[in-house]
Amino acid sequence: MIPAKLCLATGEVLYGFSPEWQKDITFGEVVFNTGMTGYEETLTDPSYSGQIINFTYPIIGNYGVHQRSRWESNQIHVSGVICQSVYTKPEHYEKQQTFLEWLHTFKIPLIVGIDTRHLTKILRTAGVINGAIVCNQTNDDIKIPNAMAQNWVAQVSSKEIVKHGSGKYKIILVDCGSKENILRLLLSFDTEVTVVPYNYDYTNLKYDGVFLSNGPGDPKQCTTTIAILAQVLKQNKPVYGICLGAQLMALAVGADTYKLKFGHRGQNQPCIDLVTQKCYLTSQNHGYAVDATTLPDDWCVSFKNLNDNTVAGIKNKYKPFAAVQFHPESAPGPEDTAYFFADFINLVKQGV
Repeated sequence: MIPAKLCLATGEVLYGFSPEWQKDITFGEVVFNTGMTGYEETLTDPSYSGQIINFTYPIIGNYGVHQRSRWESNQIHVSGVICQSVYTKPEHYEKQQTFLEWLHTFKIPLIVGIDTRHLTKILRTAGVINGAIVCNQTNDDIKIPNAMAQNWVAQVSSKEIVKHGSGKYKIILVDCGSKENILRLLLSFDTEVTVVPYNYDYTNLKYDGVFLSNGPGDPKQCTTTIAILAQVLKQNKPVYGICLGAQLMALAVGADTYKLKFGHRGQNQPCIDLVTQKCYLTSQNHGYAVDATTLPDDWCVSFKNLNDNTVAGIKNKYKPFAAVQFHPESAPGPEDTAYFFADFINLVKQGV
């Protein structure tokens, strides 16, 4: 390890250490994740693109890195990783690599030795902050760009149409940076899932339902996705969405979204179903939310986050349209709300 530092756009500088192979300055939006496990699924989630993730749990890497089947995409998407400490000798019987070896494989910058709880308090007070992981430089006066200014969805979305499965029900999965467990769960039913790029006009394809995936960044940058979705929502075919998909659905019907102060990232977010009054623990990863006051009269809030009362789900009162801000596909996290997929497929069956 070599000396390194984390420079924040607000002026704070935190000192730690980085692997010796790490040379360049790395920029990103610094966010925190409160999960106690699931770092493999978290780091391969495309929704983290452009972000430097601060793990609040003090030890990362204790069970190593397992087979590709545990990942949510084929690569690590974060811009950088912040840890208090990294376990270098995992002994889990399924491990293929150590955490450090995994980061090295994908050239993902790391800084360790940081008081991650202290950093989290900074982020909770100031909000998410653009920052830089810096090695081999004595100058703290570094110009830090806005890491989330670009359209990250365009970076992580699939570039071509791909069909999966051969089932009875034809589903369009709009890939805005989709986690693979969404596809796995959709394919667990009698479906044929066609994955399309975020800006592809699928309105002329034959389908029984549309599913909107998660993804990174500001939903308002996905103007083409929103325009296509607005046309689809004029029909009566089931449309469901997850995370960014919920925000896109709101924008498509004329509602508004806004950036949260420090977002929701972790596997312990409590939400309440406003219809049944049942509460669920959910996995979440997002920095934006739907403004409930801007929803049209034929839409309503279906879930709320019990930590801050932000919108955690929306649905149409009359048509088969619904979306949730959390991740019912988990990976990582609780599977309490996996029924969301069954609800979607049941609506698809009713319309066929």
